[in-house]
Amino acid sequence: MLRLPPMPLFVGRCILSSQPASASRDELRPVYSPGMVEPGMYSLAPVAVALAIVLAARNVLAGLFAGVLTGAAMLSDASLLQFFPELVSGWLVPEVADSYNASILVLLAFIGGFVKLIETSGGGMAFARSAMRWVKGPVRAQIAAWCGGIMIFFSDLGTPLIVGPVFQSLMDRLRVSRQKLAFILDSTSSPVCILIPFIGWGVFIMSVLADAFTANDINQSEWDAFIEAIPFQFYAWLAIAIVPLLALLKFDYGPMRAVESDIVRAPAAEPVPIETGSQAKPVLVWLPLLILFVVLFATLATHGFPFSQVAGSDFRAGLSAAYFLAAVTLVLLTLLMRVQDLSQSMSQYISGVSGMMPIAATLVLAWALGAVSEGLGTGTYVAELARGGLPGSLLPAVTFVLAAVISFATGSSWGTIIIMIPLSVPAAIATAAPMPVVVGAVLSGGLFGDHSSPVSETTILSATGAGTTTLEHFRTQLPYALTNGAIACGGFLLAGHLPVAWIALPILLAQAMVMLALRRLQQRVLH
Repeated sequence: MLRLPPMPLFVGRCILSSQPASASRDELRPVYSPGMVEPGMYSLAPVAVALAIVLAARNVLAGLFAGVLTGAAMLSDASLLQFFPELVSGWLVPEVADSYNASILVLLAFIGGFVKLIETSGGGMAFARSAMRWVKGPVRAQIAAWCGGIMIFFSDLGTPLIVGPVFQSLMDRLRVSRQKLAFILDSTSSPVCILIPFIGWGVFIMSVLADAFTANDINQSEWDAFIEAIPFQFYAWLAIAIVPLLALLKFDYGPMRAVESDIVRAPAAEPVPIETGSQAKPVLVWLPLLILFVVLFATLATHGFPFSQVAGSDFRAGLSAAYFLAAVTLVLLTLLMRVQDLSQSMSQYISGVSGMMPIAATLVLAWALGAVSEGLGTGTYVAELARGGLPGSLLPAVTFVLAAVISFATGSSWGTIIIMIPLSVPAAIATAAPMPVVVGAVLSGGLFGDHSSPVSETTILSATGAGTTTLEHFRTQLPYALTNGAIACGGFLLAGHLPVAWIALPILLAQAMVMLALRRLQQRVLH
């Protein structure tokens, strides 16, 4: 166990010098050797400050900047006049200049432009409308909305705003509450997106993983780490699976049951006609996505995929090209169908690119926070703490609970991932805990807390898309989220001892058994 020296005001000496334009981020960064000062409790200060500001201000960017500011101050002895230029040139610019990070930022721009075009073309709504042809009752309506949410997998924020308005009138006619629609939208937005590696969520998570792996000298690609963690994202799988399960069982509990009962007993609502005047067709969704997949896999095939590992730089370059050509296809389709003219499409594309700026800023600050934490030896200290007091088999469950608490309080699963991944990776190494399970625990905990939080952006947007209030959506969804959270926590206790990919199957089976048991208990109480 490392001793805990008193926290110094400055623990390093910054040596600034002119650098060539081609310098790497390590060459641009202020010089500090972790061996100069033994890592202690003070090394947690940047993360603690970031978390405190995020909780107090409910602003991830403000918290991350405060954390970077704190860590940079601890690693510098520059004067106040020199400190802020040093902060920019020594900690922020190197993260943007790094070739890996720059490729991530470029890719995010292409993703943002494409997603914005999809959202504004009307193709998403046309796609959802086409699914209504076979909807004849409440069960099919819920399954159709669930399928629509899964199909619009490329944007967690787009899912509720595209699928929700289309299904509102249908749900009203078939006596399904708006609260249930909001629950379906929330269960198919973030839970679906967090499982897909080639959209904004996956790119973001892999960038945070790559930074943590570099800091801890782990020789594993972030792509492989993400793919290996997919089976262990228990909460995401449970959140997706619960919708058709409840629909097919015709079962609800908690406040949702009362709301659904009131809807059934209420007088029939006047049918609201579904707008069909738009020139948009479902092809505006499926053809650009088809082009995206074809271009991506054709590009990767030239590098030996799937028979040999593809370098991360080649993957990101191929994905950027795929998103760009998919966007070009979509623009051409909107011109042919006269949905919007070229100037409108270009304006929407640029708007989508600029809309990714908050995410880009979040990533840059997250990378910088990881850099200052590495300089302070945070990972080393956390690893020693974990090695001394926590068995590796329990680390996934503890990580899940901590991530859930942070995410619930902040309403941000992304902020939680940024904070927890750099702490969990060295802890997993120190305790010999299975890394895919620990990564899955961070992602699942962040998603669980986000689902349970009334201040989460997806909670608010799901309520908006369904045409209900945030409070109504929060209170009706919470029992389902807590049930899935409890099952996921049990799953991580099991996976800590048995880290095999198929462990998700008995966990999903356990969910079905819990739902059947609850329905039987409810029937006994009512009768």
